[in-house]
Amino acid sequence: MIREAGIGASVAILAVLAWQGVNVAPVIFFGAIFAALYYFAGTKGGNKNFAVVENKKDHPGNVKFEQIGGQRTAKKELLEALDFVRHPEKVAQMGIRPLKGILLVGPPGTGKTLLAKAAAAYTDSVFMAASGSEFIEMYAGVGAQRIRQIFSKARSTALKEKKKSAIIFIDEIEILGGKRGSHSSHHEYDQTLNQLLVEMDGMATDDRVRTLLIGATNRADMLDGALVRPGRFDRTVQVDLPDMEARTEILKLHAGNKPLEDVDLETIAKETFGFSGAHLESVANEAAILAMREQLEKITHQHFAEAIDKVIMGEKLERRPDKEELWRVGVHEIGHALISEIKQSGSVSTITTTPRGKALGYMRQSPQKDSYLHTQEYLEGQIAIMVGGAVAEELVLGNRSTGAANDFQQAVNAAKQIIASGMSTLGVVSLDDLPGNILHKVIQQIIARQEESVKALLGERKELITELAELLVTEEKVSGEHLRARLSEQQVQNENIA
Repeated sequence: MIREAGIGASVAILAVLAWQGVNVAPVIFFGAIFAALYYFAGTKGGNKNFAVVENKKDHPGNVKFEQIGGQRTAKKELLEALDFVRHPEKVAQMGIRPLKGILLVGPPGTGKTLLAKAAAAYTDSVFMAASGSEFIEMYAGVGAQRIRQIFSKARSTALKEKKKSAIIFIDEIEILGGKRGSHSSHHEYDQTLNQLLVEMDGMATDDRVRTLLIGATNRADMLDGALVRPGRFDRTVQVDLPDMEARTEILKLHAGNKPLEDVDLETIAKETFGFSGAHLESVANEAAILAMREQLEKITHQHFAEAIDKVIMGEKLERRPDKEELWRVGVHEIGHALISEIKQSGSVSTITTTPRGKALGYMRQSPQKDSYLHTQEYLEGQIAIMVGGAVAEELVLGNRSTGAANDFQQAVNAAKQIIASGMSTLGVVSLDDLPGNILHKVIQQIIARQEESVKALLGERKELITELAELLVTEEKVSGEHLRARLSEQQVQNENIA
């Protein structure tokens, strides 16, 4: 209203001056230059309209903590910090200094932004959200100005709405909070970070508005030490990938509004080790899409199993390899599956020759439990599984193919883990200080040992490889149960012969 009134008054004054014979051309010229500069400063400079996020508890778009599956520790720590904002009297009574900042750290898709949104619904505070990239511009001083602006707007909005607290959420905070001096081109990043540090230091506990900053990142190693020290980001909350129990809880939340029929979510949770909350939501969603595609009213366990494959590997491809290539793919995947089952019974979930993504076929494992530490025996077993496909090709077809390139890369990575963990013949070493030729030689030795072992194991089962590969080519898919049944039958036959 004020701007419109000012424009109207200016036009009226110019009209009166022109009517009295005054030359208004210079006034119009300089006025146009001033308006252009003001517009440029507003659009390219620091004048940014940071929106206030609705945080009423009954708002339909809000996320509540009980709607977030898993992350019990993260929720507990975050709720405790939010209680400092909600109940300042109790905090003061205990002589506790209110927290100024909370850093949510974890892989992508684990629920950091959801936790921040839940904080908005939980606390009766003004809530403002922004991304770290919104504070970085090519113009000097813009980032620092926007930092001042968001803190100032949070306080003024809280006073306007008669609230005693404000929460500011900055996602991808590593963009503006990176280590100073790491950007050699200009100092805009450093100026922005310096201003953020100043604003956090200015969060006085006796202010009329208590301000809490929540930052989220999956690259905590990039953050400047001055930003993450106590007194600024007082608490670092790890938002990790969910374990099996948490995955089951997340799947139940996402499947709550979907019509299911004979779906064992615990089995699905077991087969999705390493999946984030976002991956699990995608699995539930893709399962529903697959059921709808088949014009079914219920979602079955098979839809979830196929949805896992789709999330891991991508959509099925229309292109099909020719008969010769398909046979090679079948032999290759059966080689992987047999070694996996021999090394760890019950580990194979599905083998298929259905092309997805860049893979012409694949074997999906089903871990018996979530494992975070690996023994030398386990890592060597994984190397054996990786080379099993190429060895099976060599035994049945007489040569190898380029299809094993990615398998060998994974085998090399596992061998490096063995060396880095001090479990190789080199003992305890540093990979960074180890000469390349020695590292290469030891990796070759580790993989070669497993190749010899795999050749012996698969050589005894050459006929079984051929039989299962023929079935795989015909049916496109072989279940882990069928593979285990045939392995067991062959073992019984061998014992009877012996």
